Amino acid sequence: MTSSDLPDAQEIERLRDTIRDHDYRYYVLDQPELPDSEYDRLMRRLQALEARHPDLITADSPTQRVGGEPLVGFAQVHHSIPMLSLDNAFEDSEVLDFDRRVRARLESGKIQYAAEPKLDGLAVSIVYQDGEIFRAATRGDGTTGEDITHNVRTIPAVPLRLHGTDWPALLEVRGEVFMPRAGFDALNRRALSRGEKVFANPRNAAAGSLRQLDPRVAAERPLDMFCYGVGQVEGCAMPNHHLQVLARLGQWGLRVCPEIRAVTGAEGCLEYYRTLGARRDALPYEIDGVVYKVDGLDDQRTLGFVSRAPRWALAHKFPAQEALTRVLDIDIQVGRTGALTPVARLAPVVVGGVTVTNATLHNADEIERKDVRTGDTVTVRRAGDVIPEVVRVLIDRRPHDTARFRMPVVCPVCGSDAVRAEGESVVRCSGGLFCSAQRKEALRHFASRKALDIEGLGGKLIDQLVDRGQVHDPADLFQLDIDTLSQLDRMGPKSAENLVAALQSSKHTRLGRFLYALGIREVGETTARQLADHFGNLEALINADGEALQVVPDVGPVVAEHLRAFFAQAHNCEVIQRLRAAGLTWPEQPTRERAAAAPLPLSGKTYVLTGTLTGLTREQAKARLQALGARVSGSVSAKTHCLIAGENSGSKLSKAEALGIEVMDEPSFLVWLDALESGVEPN
Repeated sequence: MTSSDLPDAQEIERLRDTIRDHDYRYYVLDQPELPDSEYDRLMRRLQALEARHPDLITADSPTQRVGGEPLVGFAQVHHSIPMLSLDNAFEDSEVLDFDRRVRARLESGKIQYAAEPKLDGLAVSIVYQDGEIFRAATRGDGTTGEDITHNVRTIPAVPLRLHGTDWPALLEVRGEVFMPRAGFDALNRRALSRGEKVFANPRNAAAGSLRQLDPRVAAERPLDMFCYGVGQVEGCAMPNHHLQVLARLGQWGLRVCPEIRAVTGAEGCLEYYRTLGARRDALPYEIDGVVYKVDGLDDQRTLGFVSRAPRWALAHKFPAQEALTRVLDIDIQVGRTGALTPVARLAPVVVGGVTVTNATLHNADEIERKDVRTGDTVTVRRAGDVIPEVVRVLIDRRPHDTARFRMPVVCPVCGSDAVRAEGESVVRCSGGLFCSAQRKEALRHFASRKALDIEGLGGKLIDQLVDRGQVHDPADLFQLDIDTLSQLDRMGPKSAENLVAALQSSKHTRLGRFLYALGIREVGETTARQLADHFGNLEALINADGEALQVVPDVGPVVAEHLRAFFAQAHNCEVIQRLRAAGLTWPEQPTRERAAAAPLPLSGKTYVLTGTLTGLTREQAKARLQALGARVSGSVSAKTHCLIAGENSGSKLSKAEALGIEVMDEPSFLVWLDALESGVEPN
């Protein structure tokens, strides 16, 4: 740049600062100072100057909201601090119970809560490094989400650079991306005028916009965002109350919902719920309830978590929207545990913005109690605005020729006896793995994301493999080869090769995931992880008696009996042995007692992954490192212990070499990792 260009560079910086300041006043303070025409003039001037000096364009410039070329897919992002879901309440009594539990655990009187609208959008995490937006991700399953940085950058309410100067070196902010009602209506009007498909509701429109591979599409959608909390924070002390944290976010240019209030006690919570509920339809965005959070962060830490939800927060949902429709038929679905579930097939009806055609009737007791029959007119609702269910039958509209529904005495899939244990409301198929429906559901569960996470092994492929008699249990999956898979419908050699690679990659797992994948009755993801943490290895768990099992949190007499019954069956043990023989491995975990006495081999060390790994995915490598006690960071610093460099490594490798940090290539890394997991101290 010549000296004559210096005034342009200075003007570019002035324009950027001016536009950022007006963005802050518009989106955060709700105090716009400029008319739209003047704001547009400033933006056009900045665009013209940057076009003249493309070398001066920076990633955080206000002109850089719209990304470049479309992506080919979404990368996975691991949440360092899980994005937890919330327990739901539907009745006032449940809010009173929540407040009572909080006061009892804190041994306190009235509690101050932060009350806020429960936005009907998509939860996201945005990481800022040194004040600049670094990465954005969906919530996903709470532990792993999808990288949507390219789309979040297009949202005008999301600052590309934080306001002010006192922000942390690393700030992870969490919030809800949503589509305002007016923007949603305008989007659908444009779609209708073009003869395109319209969106069912604002939530679907927001979620669909964030999952566009082309950021230019997302940029055309009227998305907005409110922040409701933080995750990882480094380099700055945060306030000790939730409401103060939100105020600090506002100072940094991040939007916070203006409807958030401080309330006292259960009475304050319920008053807020009723007041906001009365104004629900007048709000410029959709909400499906309110959220209460204990305001004191020290109190939150004291209260802790249960399963995958915090004890210090509660979502109080508004009554589900309901609609009338007609029952066309009642079918029976067979689940992976053999449970026979009656399902009502309905005349299509829109409930809460979603077209509903099926509704669960739960079990034999429920269908008997509600007396639902084919031909009935019924009230349907989406329980918690999610799961469709039949609420009641309109008896006065019942046709005269209807007959009471009876649960079948044999499995509709395999013909085995359908039995109902004493004291249970569930009727089950007795066919076990002889029943193809149970096999299919068990295999779907085994391959699911929270279990073995076998990418590419979907339900239709499983149906073909079971129907052709090629797979009878999970161990058979690891005997499949490219030739066999290539014979399946819609499976060419390349797809078959990818699936075989995914099967091989899934062999490196963790004990908790493996236990969950086995599909033991009432052993969910959290219980499986607690069993793995407590016993440390599979053999100790298999040999544990009922008393030893019930020492584990959340394991009572019923779950303990399910575990003992599962491991007592020779067939199950044979499948486990075949899985181990096929190469399924996991790092041995120290028991809680041994973990307290002996730290994990990589405790206190920070590792960074870069480039493309071919032998396993980045998430699998990260999980294995974390299981050994390592901290896995996304950036190289002087505190980095080692960089794991895959193919096509870029700037992180250069920085590590400049800092003199140890670098390990993938083959060396895998040998080293296997040795550590086997308890061998590598050279």
